[in-house]
Amino acid sequence: MLILAIATMTLGIFLAGCDNGVPTSDQTQHDQQERLLQEGNSQIGMPAIKNFREKKLLKDILELRDQSGLITYTYLENMNPVIVHGHTALGGKLTFFGESIGYGIPYATQFTNPLQAVGDNYHAMTAINQADPNGLFSPASAEGTWIMMFDPSSGKAMPQYIEPRIVVLTYKLPLD
Repeated sequence: MLILAIATMTLGIFLAGCDNGVPTSDQTQHDQQERLLQEGNSQIGMPAIKNFREKKLLKDILELRDQSGLITYTYLENMNPVIVHGHTALGGKLTFFGESIGYGIPYATQFTNPLQAVGDNYHAMTAINQADPNGLFSPASAEGTWIMMFDPSSGKAMPQYIEPRIVVLTYKLPLD
């Protein structure tokens, strides 16, 4: 028991010596940066936004996108070179692809928060990846877009997957 008490006291003295009150270089730089940013804020202040026009426009856009029954029309850009009266144009020609509902949703959009905080009050919090409700882990980015398109033969809306080099549909396209 006496040996355990001596070992505990020795460890405590050793650890106390490690934290001698001298800030690390990272702490010093952080403090200097914080003082510099505070000085900049006191000299410059915040922008004098009065009308909040962009915020109002974004609110309008979000509300209009949320309308039920919003019908849109999906076009694909022709990525093959096209001869245009004496010169070649790369892409730019839009081809009607179909009637759709709303706007496309990027493939990497997640239904749930992609990160989950772990840790407790005694340890630093960290973030780990969290699975979507389907049990899969969505990528941080992807080229594809999900589009709710109407099947031309049945008129039923179904999710379709489109990206620059592939289109995956639940219905067959008519042959050219």
